[in-house]
This record gives sequence, structure tokens and C-alpha cells, in this order.
Amino acid sequence: MTHFIEQQQQLLLFSVIQDSEVTMQRPAVCHLPNEDLEILNAEYGKNMIKLLRIRRDGMKHCIKEVEACVHLRLDSVNEYLQGDNSAVIPTDTMKNTVIALAKCNGIETIEQFALDICNHFISSYCHVVYVKAYVQEVPWRRLEKNGVPHVHSFIFVPEGIRFCEVEQCQNGCPLISSGIKDLKLKKTAQSGFEGFCRDKYTTLPETNDRVLSAELFCKWCYGECQDIDFDCVWDIVHESVLEAFSGPPDCGEYSPSYQKTVNDIQMLILARVPQIEETEVILNNIHYFVTDLKKLGLTNEKEVLIPVDTPYGSCTCVLRRKKCLEEQA
Repeated sequence: MTHFIEQQQQLLLFSVIQDSEVTMQRPAVCHLPNEDLEILNAEYGKNMIKLLRIRRDGMKHCIKEVEACVHLRLDSVNEYLQGDNSAVIPTDTMKNTVIALAKCNGIETIEQFALDICNHFISSYCHVVYVKAYVQEVPWRRLEKNGVPHVHSFIFVPEGIRFCEVEQCQNGCPLISSGIKDLKLKKTAQSGFEGFCRDKYTTLPETNDRVLSAELFCKWCYGECQDIDFDCVWDIVHESVLEAFSGPPDCGEYSPSYQKTVNDIQMLILARVPQIEETEVILNNIHYFVTDLKKLGLTNEKEVLIPVDTPYGSCTCVLRRKKCLEEQA
């Protein structure tokens, strides 16, 4: 029996090898008539270009550490259809350009840096019809001691990752969006979930006292992009997110659902920053469950909870001013 099994295994292996050889001999490209196909989008670029830019003003140093992605769309697709690379700007050139722009222009804000990147490729190459630049910033904050800022030392502060995205077409105005991601928030009271729809598969109990633990993504789009203080706007949005999530510091504010919390965040942002036309918020709800300590001879009055990373709830909402929709119409 053992010998028979070994023979069968050898035959199977030989069959696999034969199939592999046949597959390797098959033509790699299936030719179809060009008139039956249409390229909807063809773009390429360089991702995760990382750099640290230091500006030295005497003893005082200022830093921006960023990660950039740049994608281009050309006025032809010959590189895809015919393998003609004559119009292709190498992605290595794109990487070098980003580094050179950081050296020559500096990085005052990541939004301005993304604008510089788009402007360079649009103005330098007439056959580039579209540029998209994404830049995110590592959250370094200047160290302080007794209220005195350090001249050249910084600390990593995980209060959300700042990012931006700029898109620009030939002869078009740039479209700028900014955002916060990976912002982790938690409150241990003033959160509940009641009155929800039930069916035969519903086992979740209602509660008006739960832990709300969230990971937040917030992105906003600007209307007119003239004379915007991007740093100021980001600070206002960041503060608005924290305020809407938590409520007043002495008592908080009740959240009947994390959907309502998302809406509260968006409403406060749009009320405080008139330059923002649209805001998107994604709130991932990380569940915490009270663990049973009876086997240990202990009671648990919601003092010890266990986080459950997966599965998690998620809520997404895009909110836009009506006047923007009317103008588009």
C-alpha cells in the first residue's frame, strides 16, 4: 500500500511538472482586436518617497519628515499598447524630483509641498495631462522643558497622522484635500446604543453606558484655494474632532451611536472652517467587553474590559455644503 501511494505521488508530481511546462510554452499575451477594448485609466508613479528636511536658523532647527507618492497620467498610452517608453518619465526621476524640490523650496506645509510637486510636472512636461501628489507627515513635536522649547530636539506624538492630496490637470486649477488618519480616541462614559432594529439573529443587548473606542480618518476638501493657512485649518479641524468626540471636559456629552458622533464632528468642522466644502469621516469602533471574573472569586463592575480587535464596526459619512452641489449643477 505504501509503495502504491508513493507511485501515485510520483505520477501526480510528473503531471504537475508537465502542466507547468505546457503553461510556460503558452503565449503570454492574448491578442484581441483593439477596437473591442478601451483603456479607462492609465497612470503610474512612485510611492513611499521618504525624506527628512531640516531648516537651520542659527541654533534653532525646524524639521519636516514626510512620505510622498506621485502619480502621472500621460497624453498617450503607447507604453501600454506598443511598449514604446519614449514618453515615460522614469519613476526614479520622479523620486529625485521630489527630493530636489524639498531641497530647493523647503517644506513649509505638506499642502504647499504637494502643490510644488504637481506644478513642477505640469509645467515641465507638456505631455503630462494629470498629476496626483499625496504627502503625509511624521508627527514630530518640539520638546519643551518648563515651557521653554528645545532648539533641536523633538518627540514623536501619535495624535493622528497629517496628510494631504493634490490633483491637477493641464490648464486646470489644483484640487486640494487635507486630512487626519490613525487618530485613536476613547471615552469610558457618555456613550450608548439603544433602540436599534432587532430580528431573530440579534443578540446584542441595549446599553446606555459603554466604552467608545475609535480609530478615526477625517478628510476635507477646500473650495477656493487662495490664501489658505493650511496649518491653522488643520489645527482647528483636529481640535474640533477632539471636542465633538469628547464633549465638555467636566462632564462630556452623550453619544447615542457612533454614527451620531461622526455627524457631530462633521457639523463642527463645517461650522468653524468656511473654506472647507466637503468632509469625509470614517470611524472604526473597537469593541471592549466586560470580562467575567467569577471564576477568580472576584466581582467586575465594568472595571476590567477586554478589547476585541476584530471584527469591528465602521461608519462612513461624506457631508457637503448644499451650495457646492448647486454650483456644480
